[in-house]
Amino acid sequence: MNAAQLRRVHAESFAHYRQGLIDLLFDAVGHGASVGFMADLDEEQARAYIGSVQASVADGSLLLWVVVQDERVLASVQLALCQKPNGLNRAEVQKLQVRHDARRRGLGQQLMNAVEQAARQHKRGLLYLDTAAGSEAEAFYSALGYTRVGELPNYCQNPDGTYSPTAIYFKTLGQPA
Repeated sequence: MNAAQLRRVHAESFAHYRQGLIDLLFDAVGHGASVGFMADLDEEQARAYIGSVQASVADGSLLLWVVVQDERVLASVQLALCQKPNGLNRAEVQKLQVRHDARRRGLGQQLMNAVEQAARQHKRGLLYLDTAAGSEAEAFYSALGYTRVGELPNYCQNPDGTYSPTAIYFKTLGQPA
């Protein structure tokens, strides 16, 4: 077994990772992750969503990384670069997903380090994200230096249909240029 590798996914290489990203999404939803989909996620919905990610990667508004081992996608994260003229200093961390059988190996931290490095390169000094309130992810983001702003009640449905609050976090990487 080869070592896991962090890779940036560009428009030209996206097709190589498409099925792995779909499989990762199914794994996340199947294990209860709040990533925007319900338990009845089907192949058509997953393909449509991954297609929208591909379009955003192609137009440069979204940066995407994966961690692969033996060409299997184990984890991914997205960085959505704000396109509004008054928000060019910020970006949203989205869809940090790690396969259930690859957790506790430092892959999430590797991905977040890549996100922060790229944010600095793109002059995005403010990162923000949301995550399920009360989840293990809260401790993870706090340990990385993200500050909890608060939470929004009944923000989204979990894959099982119950409603949960979301916690909002931010991290300042530097002052706007």
